[in-house]
Amino acid sequence: MELDNNNHSVFLLCYHLVLVVKYRRKVFSDRMSQYAKDIFVRIGSSYNITLEEWNHDQDHVHIMFRAHPNTELSKFINAYKSASSRLIKKDFPEVRRKLWKEMFWSRSYCLLTTGGAPIETIRKYIENQGR
Repeated sequence: MELDNNNHSVFLLCYHLVLVVKYRRKVFSDRMSQYAKDIFVRIGSSYNITLEEWNHDQDHVHIMFRAHPNTELSKFINAYKSASSRLIKKDFPEVRRKLWKEMFWSRSYCLLTTGGAPIETIRKYIENQGR
């Protein structure tokens, strides 16, 4: 297991993010997915975010990434959604036929923490400390 670190801490913070296209329109292609992925990497570097895994379906993307403890995830996600929405609509004009307003992504998103050990294992580990 490879841990991240900064000046005062060692950490491993992994997240699973699911973003859905507005109205679940089936507009995502392989080329568009790669374009959105490149934007994620570019914006993520400003927020200490590292892309680990990316996959898409026609109406949503699954993203696994690592972050630092001081990363403001909601600010990053909003910045990414805003920038990628604007750029995708600009560089893929065919999307405008299915998504006529400014937004490309649904307002909501799903963000889950991921980890190596199941919660029950961690709970038992904590319970058994000092025995």
